[in-house]
Amino acid sequence: MRCMEIYRWPSKPCTRPFTFDLQLFAGEKTEEPTSKRLSDARKKGNIPRSQEMSGAFVLMGGFLAMQALGAGIYDEITAYTAYIFSHLNGPINTESVMRLFLDIIVILGKTAFPIMLIIMFVGLCTNLMQVGINFTTEPLGFKLEKLNPIAGFGRLFSKRALVELVKSLFKIAVIGTFIYSYLKDQIGQMPNLLYLDLKASLPMIADVIFGLAYKVLAIYFVMSLLDFWYQKWQHKQGLMMSKQDIKEEFKQTEGDPQIKGKIKQKQRQMAMQRMMQEVPKADVIVTNPTHYAVALRYQKGMIAPEVIAKGQDYVALRIKETARAAGVAIVENKPLARALYAAVEIGELVPQALYKAVAEVLAYVYRLKHRRYA
Repeated sequence: MRCMEIYRWPSKPCTRPFTFDLQLFAGEKTEEPTSKRLSDARKKGNIPRSQEMSGAFVLMGGFLAMQALGAGIYDEITAYTAYIFSHLNGPINTESVMRLFLDIIVILGKTAFPIMLIIMFVGLCTNLMQVGINFTTEPLGFKLEKLNPIAGFGRLFSKRALVELVKSLFKIAVIGTFIYSYLKDQIGQMPNLLYLDLKASLPMIADVIFGLAYKVLAIYFVMSLLDFWYQKWQHKQGLMMSKQDIKEEFKQTEGDPQIKGKIKQKQRQMAMQRMMQEVPKADVIVTNPTHYAVALRYQKGMIAPEVIAKGQDYVALRIKETARAAGVAIVENKPLARALYAAVEIGELVPQALYKAVAEVLAYVYRLKHRRYA
């Protein structure tokens, strides 16, 4: 788009050409990502996922598992501790040390392994909820640009890194403030625990810890939902496309329109050549006489005559020229030519409704041939 703009100065007026090129904005990412772009990003492992949400669910699963299994874990550890102290007077040798090591492994399996399984299961379910099932090895591939120190330094100070830093500081500030306010109210009860034995003080300590944990997790869940929304928005912004990107993608998927047009033109030319090669084999050409031409062939044993070529206007002219050069009879029959052109495709047999009219034309042609050779 070009326009003229007149600049008027206090001293003297002047006219200068001003060019406004819309192509300058062709590269702006203003278009929604297409389904192909989203699919390609997913294949590359580029999927929106919130680490905060995964962490919130994992912590929730871990604390719930500890609260549910805490009594059993306490009993196992208490019984094993009593067993160890009751057998301290035994001999210390390789066999006793090995037995002690195996007993510790068994206790860890009974106490820690169930919690680890629950945490792993919750983490897996959370990732499936966010990402779904997506197997790809492309993120594991070696990329030389990752070893570029300049690019790595740029990633450290990128906009994404700055946002992550702000998020981390905000999370620490909010959760830290809440923990401080909660413990400030509970700190007055802590000296009372000094007068209680371990079995009596543990439930009180557990109530404080789990109460604090669930309140912090409630805040963490709200923050993780906001982070999940932000990750989806950032992922979408990163995949936004320009109009030129959409054109290039269309060319890749559908093919270049110019190339497709040339291919179709070449296909039409080849089909025309094949059809014209069949015209000399015809018995008769039925014409309109100028707009339509249909070539018919009938051989002994055929159920009905076959249309081996047909055309309109220029193609009809070509068919008639080829037929004249090959000595094929040309018969003018306007209704029959129109009917054959509209009802029968190339390679198909004449329908029964047109048998009589076609038979009359073929009989006329055969009589002409008989007179010619008589």
